[in-house]
Amino acid sequence: MALFASSAWAGTQTYTPLSASVRAVLQRSVSDQAAPRLAFASEQEAALWLAEMSPRLKKRLPDENYRTDFLNTVHYEATRAGLDPQLVLGLIEVESGFKKYAVSSVGARGYMQVMPFWTKEIGTSEDNLFHLRLNLRYGCTILRHYLDIEKGDLYRALGRYNGSLGRPEYPNMVRAAWHSHWIASNRIAGNGLPVKIADAR
Repeated sequence: MALFASSAWAGTQTYTPLSASVRAVLQRSVSDQAAPRLAFASEQEAALWLAEMSPRLKKRLPDENYRTDFLNTVHYEATRAGLDPQLVLGLIEVESGFKKYAVSSVGARGYMQVMPFWTKEIGTSEDNLFHLRLNLRYGCTILRHYLDIEKGDLYRALGRYNGSLGRPEYPNMVRAAWHSHWIASNRIAGNGLPVKIADAR
């Protein structure tokens, strides 16, 4: 059985005007330049998580140093946004198939398929959405924003993220990738943050 889907499901976030207060919060979220680090209680937990996740990505990201940097950044940006890092890995699998320079037919870019309009809304025109940390920071910030709008309902937040609100295919694909490929073992404490998601609809 193949670990990854053969093709990515490139998404398209829909532009919706933001209130000034929401825009300010999101701008602060993407402008923080803190260096990626693993947000675990101990170095041992960090090492266990990396040791478990890294082999699962080896075929897609064969360079070990880059793969480690990628996983460090996913974990840092997801945790910073209050998201489960394994959920984010599932979303990236579906959105881009772990292709750094993926571009969808509507212009969504990078690992998390971020639409360019977000750089004007909450970032700067110089922001490069193919940059690893920036792409993950934007993607995690946007998904957190949609989760807040939907009061923690991940099914609906994922629909907003993909521009398919109300349709089950995309949320179910992300959930399947997350639960089939990226759930960490119980030996890793604090391996994710709980979010509400309904069963397949």
